[in-house]
Amino acid sequence: MRVGFIGTGVMGASMARHILEAGHTLAVHNRTRHKAAPLNEAGAHWCDTPGEVAACSDLVITIAGYPADVEALYFGPSNLLEAARPGMVFIDMTTSSPVLAKRIAAEAAARGAHGLDAPVSGGDIGAREARLTIMVGGDHDGFELAKPIFVLLGKNISYQGPAGSGQLCKLANQIAIASGMIGVCEAFAFAESAGLDARRVLTAIAAGAAGSWSLSNLAPRFLDGNFEPGFYVKHFVKDLGLAIEAAREMQLDLPGLEQAKALYQRLASNGFAEEGTQALYRLYRD
Repeated sequence: MRVGFIGTGVMGASMARHILEAGHTLAVHNRTRHKAAPLNEAGAHWCDTPGEVAACSDLVITIAGYPADVEALYFGPSNLLEAARPGMVFIDMTTSSPVLAKRIAAEAAARGAHGLDAPVSGGDIGAREARLTIMVGGDHDGFELAKPIFVLLGKNISYQGPAGSGQLCKLANQIAIASGMIGVCEAFAFAESAGLDARRVLTAIAAGAAGSWSLSNLAPRFLDGNFEPGFYVKHFVKDLGLAIEAAREMQLDLPGLEQAKALYQRLASNGFAEEGTQALYRLYRD
């Protein structure tokens, strides 16, 4: 398959490499070209614009930072949809706006193509090890066409429904993570203040009812003082804002989500926006 990939950052670079290593032809574009250099050296073809990527691809994946970035890729100068052809598949794997996902799908359909929203969960580890959770919205025919690529990237792939459904599922995922990370950080702030050995506490509680992905994967990082991003604080603040916006449209009050957003916004304002989400522990430790 001729695949295009736009967004070779913390997660995207690993995802694109899995596609290339599976034998597919890969065209890449990134806002910062040097981040795509390892892929180019491995055989991927560089394109100067999103439109060039679409012109030489049958299926295009985008994974960007913010909804505004996604909108520019699909509706800005030299955009992807200008080069859409019947039967093409466009997959946005950014955590973005459900409303924007519907707009992309509608425009793709008007050109005889398929538009899918397929945000992912699993962070840098899941991307490297090809075991992401992928939540997909859009037309089911497009989903079936994209499956051979999805299975190269993840282990838990679910079709959620029409356009926008993948984004809504991902926002539910982020809500669960947000409040959970508060609990993880507060548990270890409590344990360390009580004079306990944090590593022993982690071993004890990770195997019980308190166990979670965040506890097992992110607590060891912040206990080591490792705040390198598997997923950026700045992007998590964006995601929680999208979730709050969607909840308000549904007239749904989610105080835990509001509190998590406030704490992560505070973390970002303190200068830690470029760190990983485990940096929330700084608010309890520093």
